Amino acid sequence: MKTKINLFFLFIVTFCQIQGQTIRITTSETDLVMAVAPNGRLYQAYLGSRLLNEADIQHLSPFLSQAASDAAVTVRGWEVYPGSGGEDYFEPAFIVQHADGNMTSILTYESHTQKKIDENVIETIIILKDKEYPLKVKLCFRSFDRENTIQTWSEIEHTGTTPVLLSQYASSMIYFQEQDYFLTEYSGDWAKEVQISTQQLQFGKKVIDTKLGSRAAMHTYPFFQVGLGTPAGEQTGKVLLGTIAWTGNFRFTFEVDNVGNLRVISGINPYASYYELKGGETFVTPEFIYTLSEEGTGKASRNLHDWARNYQLKDGKGDRLTLLNNWESTGFNFDEKILGELMKEAKELGVDMFLLDDGWFANTYPRANDRAGLGDWEVTHSKLPNGIPGLVQAANKAGVKFGIWIEPEMVNPKSELFEQHPEWVIMQPNRETYYYRHQLVLDLSNPEVQNYVYGVVEQIMQENPGVAYFKWDCNSPITNIYSPYLKEKQNHLYIEHVRGVQNVFRRVKENYPDLPMMLCSGGGARCDYEALKYFTEFWCSDNTDPVERLYIQWGYSRFFPVKSMAAHVTSWNKAASVKFRTDVAMMCKFGFDISIKELTKEEQQFCKEAVANYNRLKKVILDGDFYRLVSPYETNHTAVLHVSKTREKAILYTYDIYPRFGEKMLPVKLEGLDPAKMYEVKEINQMPGRKSGLKANGKIMSGDYLMKVGLEAFTTSRMNSRLIELTAVN
Repeated sequence: MKTKINLFFLFIVTFCQIQGQTIRITTSETDLVMAVAPNGRLYQAYLGSRLLNEADIQHLSPFLSQAASDAAVTVRGWEVYPGSGGEDYFEPAFIVQHADGNMTSILTYESHTQKKIDENVIETIIILKDKEYPLKVKLCFRSFDRENTIQTWSEIEHTGTTPVLLSQYASSMIYFQEQDYFLTEYSGDWAKEVQISTQQLQFGKKVIDTKLGSRAAMHTYPFFQVGLGTPAGEQTGKVLLGTIAWTGNFRFTFEVDNVGNLRVISGINPYASYYELKGGETFVTPEFIYTLSEEGTGKASRNLHDWARNYQLKDGKGDRLTLLNNWESTGFNFDEKILGELMKEAKELGVDMFLLDDGWFANTYPRANDRAGLGDWEVTHSKLPNGIPGLVQAANKAGVKFGIWIEPEMVNPKSELFEQHPEWVIMQPNRETYYYRHQLVLDLSNPEVQNYVYGVVEQIMQENPGVAYFKWDCNSPITNIYSPYLKEKQNHLYIEHVRGVQNVFRRVKENYPDLPMMLCSGGGARCDYEALKYFTEFWCSDNTDPVERLYIQWGYSRFFPVKSMAAHVTSWNKAASVKFRTDVAMMCKFGFDISIKELTKEEQQFCKEAVANYNRLKKVILDGDFYRLVSPYETNHTAVLHVSKTREKAILYTYDIYPRFGEKMLPVKLEGLDPAKMYEVKEINQMPGRKSGLKANGKIMSGDYLMKVGLEAFTTSRMNSRLIELTAVN
């Protein structure tokens, strides 16, 4: 039977090549090849390592299988964007109910174009159409050569007059043929984000999705990893890393079919979201971004890190501000005098900015706790009689910048905004209201509400152009699902709400392109690459216990560059030394949320020196290549490494978590260095007056030695850490 199928493959490919209808999307390391079959439909012929000889494409089989005796008319296989109702018996990419009620869609190839966006990026647009119905689908791809990353989305266009109903609308469908597949998924909740688990995919479907609406990634994260053939290691194995750029409900479907092939479908979760597409309207799906690596997860991560810094993350190539936040020091209990003293502490510490967190706003219902005030974005006069201008002036006088926290998408029922505009709130008109964290979500599907939310930023910036930073929070998922604005089209709410949120983000960026902003959602419940077009960084978790952060930061770093991951030194886990807490935060975008006066003189001096070291090494940390060397999931220790793009400088971080008595410890083998260069090894970030216990401290070693033999950097001490600077010498 296999011989017959292979002969059929060869026939299909030969026919397609004769017709000249083979489409190749390529990067420096990956090829995606699609071919038009005799039935006019588009199939994936290949997705894998880049083929060195273009002529070899003619030998590809598009993995089609015969569904009827007349193979030239009907084929079944790896269709790139299959609709429902055809002869493919597995999960389709999209489902549409046409105006006459028909649920079947068959898309055939019409044309395609390819053009260079720049010397590194090629955009491919493929147009498919249904011959029987007024429906077209554009499959859009951008291939990033150096970063070995592909970005893809679909645009579903209704060219008729009578509305049709979309009930499924994937961004992408890709296929793999391997012996086995190992899915790594990421789950969690508040203060326990990005929990990692791996399972082997078997026959049938595995679905990862979220239905939370706004705080969408609270339980499930918008990214995944698939080991192809074997479980992917950090440095070995074939692996797919994928993520969806959507700040709302998403869904990943992994389906292993009857012959052991895998299809991966990514897009918006259509849960409660059947979408009525009007005549002349186009439904644009979110971007799905993925990279393939033959050298393990580490290589795939560095692909995404480079792509994000170069093309997606706001100010991806720019600097980042270090800061001191007041939340852990004061909570809601502060006034101008207290904040002024903290600003002086920020200056003494050496950070760039003071960030004022929650609790600064509302008068009729002052924000004294989380039960009131959200929505009323005016300064609480009793706390801050001189308003934000007075705070900006105080920060300037102290010699630091000023940033501020907002949560403009939310409202407390105990607020003037709720009393004046209950119709702006997502809330059931005829049922008892359920409150998550004593608040409700504003209906961002309503353009009037979008204007209001944007106006929160606009008013602050117009009155206080000296504000240098926003921390934008989102502490509640959507509850009480009903939009007063959408009325009879409640099935559009989840989609139109997110589009509204993105419209606001877009307006802020257009009008304040240089304004740094932190994306926060009760911790890390917003961490998608659509939102990160508009934010310079995101808050990984409210859990700042340094031990827990080692796991959280390990997980996030698989998909995001460390310059996008905010990490602060706080008072969580006081059993850990200030040095350990600081060394953990320093691997990311660095800040403090602690009362400096609570620290000893020795600890204060250490923190100042750590800030100075961070500023000196910031370019390597934020823009260098990141290597995860020793996993906390596999040992009682962990280690990571930053290496500059020139390989002249590197910073090694080693952490002893909870080592056991007398356990065997192995040297840490570095990666990414130049084997021909010599490096001076120097331990930094030591407590004042302490001498390094690192055997290699002060020695000069080759990159070759450091990568093959390594450094004896781990210890048997609990919650112990080392930062080791390596500098190339002549």
